Amino acid sequence: MISRLTVTTALVACLCLPAFADPDPKAWDSVLEEARGQTVYWNAWGGDPRTNDYIAWAGQQVQDQFGVTLEHVKLSDTATAVSTVLNEKAAGRTEGGSIDMIWINGANFAAMKENGLLFGPWAEDIPNWSLVDPEANPALVSDFTVPVEGLEAPWSMARVVFYYDSARLPEPPRTIPAFLDWASANPGRFTYPQPPDFLGTTFLKQALLGLVDDTAPLYAPVEAADYDAVTAPLWAYIEALTPHLWRQGQAYPQNGPAQRQLLADNEIDIAISFSPGEASAAIANFELPDTVRSIVLDGGTIGNASFLAIPFNANAKAGAMVVANYLMSAEAQLHKQDAAVMGTPTVLAMDKLSPEDAAKFASLDLGIATLSPADLGPALPEPHPSWMQRIAADWEARFGVAQ
Repeated sequence: MISRLTVTTALVACLCLPAFADPDPKAWDSVLEEARGQTVYWNAWGGDPRTNDYIAWAGQQVQDQFGVTLEHVKLSDTATAVSTVLNEKAAGRTEGGSIDMIWINGANFAAMKENGLLFGPWAEDIPNWSLVDPEANPALVSDFTVPVEGLEAPWSMARVVFYYDSARLPEPPRTIPAFLDWASANPGRFTYPQPPDFLGTTFLKQALLGLVDDTAPLYAPVEAADYDAVTAPLWAYIEALTPHLWRQGQAYPQNGPAQRQLLADNEIDIAISFSPGEASAAIANFELPDTVRSIVLDGGTIGNASFLAIPFNANAKAGAMVVANYLMSAEAQLHKQDAAVMGTPTVLAMDKLSPEDAAKFASLDLGIATLSPADLGPALPEPHPSWMQRIAADWEARFGVAQ
């Protein structure tokens, strides 16, 4: 029989044991030690083969270098991962969550932050944060106007470009109004991915920025603005444009790769992308002809950063931080910016790198269709995420088609 004293002693001993502590990014050696042997389930968009191949490559690197296994959970919509974490919180699952890391930005980040679904702050304490310059690149610390506050780490820069086949279209339109004029004269030769796909909603936001005189309301929550008045020029524009789109606006490509295939098949002449190197990467992979080139619009195009966030209940927080830190390394960023890989602009600041690493970036062939940083010009900041949600829903109500 167990004595009352033995039970009491055991209870006291249990109460005195420290609770499980989250890994501290400031104690990086301890993070590395804890991460070894962990499996990180990374929920990330899986709609592009080149991106998937890059993630697989990164998985091999973190396995070889740090003993971390990376499993890519391919998503068609990041909101699915957000809902999973929210449901786990509602069910009281505060540890051992099914998601360790999410590729995220915009409305999804805002929702996770607002609902207390994120681990951190951690991002500004991992070693490779020293390689970025948030003062020169404020998109690294402000996600669609929402302060990041160390709750996510940047791993990719994005910038709206349009790419076109110069053999068929010597002079592409360079303003939003000019797109309508050109589409009217060349019916069926332009389209955009169907919202709520992020590229489709980005085209709507880019059009809105190019049509309104006062953009200030777009950088505050949509509830604070006269939504109907602000968006009236956009809906008039889309109403006029739609009959001249590919298939008269009765069908749309579902995502960027599907849109790119339409260009390759000579069904359209110009496409929108959020990656300045997409066209060069597609040329390098024999997906597009070498006559394809890229442009930005007069007055600038939208730019943002993509981030990596760790849910509050992630099972492998240490492993997730190690993966995020590696993806911010010069090695990983250089490989990703290679036109034959992804062609994605780096988040790193060249003056923060070693001379050897900076020289590697300087000598990198960005590809025949990639604009130089100087030719890209200044980026337009993303509107508040609430605008994207409202505009996407409004477009679906007005113009949505069944697929």
